[in-house]
Parts: sequence; structure tokens; C-alpha cells
Amino acid sequence: MFPAFTLARLPRIIFGHGVRTRLPALASAYGKRTLLVTGARHFQSSPHWAEIQAGLRAAGVAWEMLGVDGEPSPSLVDEAVRAYRNAGFGSVVGLGGGSALDAAKAIAGLLKPGNSVMDHLEGVGPELPYHGPATPFIAMPTTAGTGSEATKNAVLSVHGQEGFKKSFRDEKLVAEVALVDPDLLATCPPHIIAANGMDAFTQLLESYVSSKANRLTDALAWSGMKAARNSLLDWYQNGPEARDAQAGMAYAALMSGITLAQVGLGSVHGLASPLGAFFPIPHGVVCGTLVAEATTMNVRALRERGNRETLLKYAQAGRMLARDTHLSDEEALGRLIGVLHDWTGQMQLPRLSTFGVSSADIPKIVGNSRGSSMKTNPVVLTDEEIGKILASRI
Repeated sequence: MFPAFTLARLPRIIFGHGVRTRLPALASAYGKRTLLVTGARHFQSSPHWAEIQAGLRAAGVAWEMLGVDGEPSPSLVDEAVRAYRNAGFGSVVGLGGGSALDAAKAIAGLLKPGNSVMDHLEGVGPELPYHGPATPFIAMPTTAGTGSEATKNAVLSVHGQEGFKKSFRDEKLVAEVALVDPDLLATCPPHIIAANGMDAFTQLLESYVSSKANRLTDALAWSGMKAARNSLLDWYQNGPEARDAQAGMAYAALMSGITLAQVGLGSVHGLASPLGAFFPIPHGVVCGTLVAEATTMNVRALRERGNRETLLKYAQAGRMLARDTHLSDEEALGRLIGVLHDWTGQMQLPRLSTFGVSSADIPKIVGNSRGSSMKTNPVVLTDEEIGKILASRI
């Protein structure tokens, strides 16, 4: 049987070493002025920045730059919209990690309408429908993690004990073009490789076992997980010398963005929302430190509730990670969890207590974890089970 499924809008995807040189021509197709939204520090010091500037000049494209320091907030988006609404930008280019891409995506969505992003954030304020139009958005990731280049949502945060981490989400926000050049990943330091790589793998595994998964997303998630298996530790250990591994993780992150956009995620990302809002924890670190324990809890709950189909998918993932097709289902489940624990240890993902999380915080975190990601977890976890995931990594 082939169950029905829906494929949401995707960007035009251009992947490969050197494709960054196509940015000037792509931007000029939308006009002679563009807004470049980048991370606050890193890209301007990379060897590729001068090349991109020269290409834009040669194409007759003028630009202004906006740096994003850390995860973007609603106020950053609103201030940028006020500042640039009448600047005549034909396009917005997001050039950086997930934070820069999310900020660029939200700004591109609101430059023309001009209203506050708070009007549209899920779970905050009036949640008004977004009608657009959006300014054309071009996404160029310089890290391999969030897959934001392929998604329709911009994640925005307000930090602190009364904070939140919510999405501005609509298909009109999807990038017109995703330029994915593995060469742009060359300057990533090991701790960024670890956090972002574990984020990408978590997204692939969670979408593979999502309650909304389908044959198409399974195939994409599977190819992404194999790429991460072959690439993540190699890149982490060998850095820019591991050029093939860079490309493998760029591909894995892209696949993770596509699959999460189609079928959703699971308990790790359900917990990442309140943890990232209430504590100064980078998103990828949350994923990397929780994925082994969350997978352990999901497997335990699936055994108790009798969901054999999803257990078999977890077992398939275990055989793939172990590179052993002869493992029994139980052996494969053990190897899956073992590999995830091994990666967490080898790449030195810190515990939650490093960022100030204590056992006393668990009820509040659990109480704020049941957003959209938790709804597609393959099994409904109790508050006690969710709390045990957190407790195991404090």
C-alpha cells in the first residue's frame, strides 16, 4: 500500500562545492539592492567574504548588512523591518548559521507587510494568519545543523524565565533558492560541528520515526542519516581537511530541513523549545545532549505500548549506524542507543547543569514542552517520562 501524503513547498536547491559564486546572478535577478543578514562575527573574516563582495559588485548589486548576534528575537526582526521597509531591497540573503537564516527569513516575510512578527508567532499573541507578500529570500548556510534553508519556519526567542522560543511559520516564507556550498563550512570549530551535527542527526532520526512520516520522507531521512554516519565524527576530528565529510554533513543538514518541514520532529525538539528559552543553551547542544536519552525513553515506551512498526524503524537505524545488517531487532536497538551515547561522549556534549538547569526546573520545562514537535513524537510520553529524560542529563 502507498498511503497518501502531502509534499509542502521547497526552495530551488543548488548544492555543491563552489555554488556560492552563483549568488550575485541570483540576487541581481530580483533587483539591484539586497539585504545581507549574517552572523555577527564569523563570515566577514572568512576567505569567501571578499569573493562574494566582488561578485556582487561585478553584478551591479548594492547591499546593506545586518549582523545577528545569537538567536534572533522578535524585537530584532521588528527593528529591522522598521529600518529597511522603504530601502527598496529586491531580495534578502541569509548568509550564516540557523540564527542568521531564521532572522533573514522572518525579515523577508515582513519587509513588505510592515507589521510586527508578534502578530504571527505560534502560541504567542493573536496568531493572525500571514498573507504576505514576502520579499524573495535566498538562503546560504555556513553551518550544517538546522536545515533552515529548506523550511518554512523562522524560530525566534525571548530569553529568561518568562521567555519563549516560537516559530513564525508559513509556506510563503520558504526560500526562493537554497545555495548549499560545503566550502562555506570550512571554518566551523569543533564545538559547532558537534552541536550542529547532532542537531541535524536528531532531526533526521525524529522525522524518520515521526507519527506523520511517509515513504518519501523516510527515503530522504535515511540518506541523510547515512551521510551523517559517514561524516560527522570524521569532520569533528579532522576539521577542514575532511572535505568530503563537510559535504556529507551539508547534505545531511539539508535533508534534515526538508524532512522536518514535511513531517515534524519529536521529544528532543519539544524539550529544546523551553530549554532554549529559559536557559542560555545553544539549540544544537540541547539536541546533542538529549538525543540518546530521549531515544532510550521512546524505545522503552514503544515496547510498553506495543508499537512494533516504529520499533522496527528504530532497529533499522541501529543496523545502519552499526554497519551490521545481521543484528537482531533487540541487538540493533541497543546499538542505536549505544552509538548515540558514544557520539555524545566523543564530541563532549555538555550536560544541562552546565547552563544552570537543576532538578527543580524539571516541572516547568516539562510543562512547556508540548508544542508542535512533541505532537509528532512516535509515542505519547507522560510527564514523568519526559522528566526522566531531563533528569538523566542534568
